[in-house]
Amino acid sequence: MESIYVAIVGVNNYFGSKIFKPGQILRLEKDYENDYDGEAIMALLDPIGKVGYVANSTHTVPLGCWSAGRLYDTFESTAYAVVRFVAKETIIAEVLENVEFEIYIKEEIHTPEEFDE
Repeated sequence: MESIYVAIVGVNNYFGSKIFKPGQILRLEKDYENDYDGEAIMALLDPIGKVGYVANSTHTVPLGCWSAGRLYDTFESTAYAVVRFVAKETIIAEVLENVEFEIYIKEEIHTPEEFDE
């Protein structure tokens, strides 16, 4: 399937564009509480939190990118994207399909003496 690209905008309202690097994974979540846009999709960078929104205006969606409205019905509540380009105030990300993550849990073994401390 052809790649889907979205623009993340409004980054200056949060942490700015300097925190973004190509290859970072963004979590895209539908923002059901947004009073201004019924198709709002927020972009989150874990562990920082919300870093912007998927562009949804004819003035902010770059040529070749999907708007939030176009992307909105393609997933339940959460999707993932990888940062591909970082421009001045716009981040271009590629939406990922069939995402699988491996989670590593570090087990620590404690001695009975450590629990008494």
